[in-house]
Amino acid sequence: MTEKRLICPISYNQIPDQSLYSPEGLKQLDRKLIKLCLLSYTTQELHKEISLRANKISIQGVQPKLSARFNSTKKSFELVNKRATYILKPQHPLYSEVPENESLSMKLGETIGIEMPVFGMIYGSDMALTYFIKRFDRKGHKTKFAVEDFSQLTQKTRATKYNATMEQVITVVDSYCTFPLIEKVKLFKRTLFNFLIGNEDMHLKNFSLITREDKIELAPAYDFLNTTIILENTKEEMALALRGKKSNFKKDTLIDYFAKERLRLNQNSIKDVLDMIESHYKNWESMIKGSFLSDENKEKYLSLVNVRWARLFQ
Repeated sequence: MTEKRLICPISYNQIPDQSLYSPEGLKQLDRKLIKLCLLSYTTQELHKEISLRANKISIQGVQPKLSARFNSTKKSFELVNKRATYILKPQHPLYSEVPENESLSMKLGETIGIEMPVFGMIYGSDMALTYFIKRFDRKGHKTKFAVEDFSQLTQKTRATKYNATMEQVITVVDSYCTFPLIEKVKLFKRTLFNFLIGNEDMHLKNFSLITREDKIELAPAYDFLNTTIILENTKEEMALALRGKKSNFKKDTLIDYFAKERLRLNQNSIKDVLDMIESHYKNWESMIKGSFLSDENKEKYLSLVNVRWARLFQ
């Protein structure tokens, strides 16, 4: 059972007395929302729902997930089998604090300007936290954006989503994006960020392109989390090989080779990304320490970020 915290699990802002969420957090779900009801399920009940709906929903993957909609009238999330606008991820049955980890990781990414859907965490009837993220392929009830992940674009399957390289990811961006240079700057930032936070599971299905207003670009970020502290004893630092390797990355590979040689970014674009990360890095420690992770996992998360930072910037 999760202890009630003094910060909002959606916005990370301070919360008023006797509240679970901040006004800023509630407004992300609905501009007029002043109260959010508990998710009317315990973690155990959510996992039962996942089992019952396994053949009815299209969301797949390692993390247990459910499709949902937010009902403004009832001030709560409701589970659905189709026409979902949100995805819910409850506590994992095998790994600790996965929702807390993903929420924190996405918050850190948000600080450096990575485009994110609406996301956060909500309390269930047992006060356990469930992660939610808004589907970015929907706009209202009628508009649906075309989204294809890089596994589809490279004719890979779910079983072969790791059988690729970051160089091939660049090729996809060059081949399909309307303005490849802009998207390659985004790709560079996301790659550095995922290295820094220990996300070694950015396989092909975790990259997507979206078509909006006749422009094909990188879709908003999703599935950002520190997998290294979740899985423990991982030997790889990146799911897709870069320069023929998946670990022991330093400045020469990530900046000199990836950014300069392969992405062909100019010095100003590279400097802008590095300056953006460096200017917000000093706030990451307080965000990690103030997060919903246990003290043990906060220490592991912060230690990893500091080690990776030193390898990249010192």
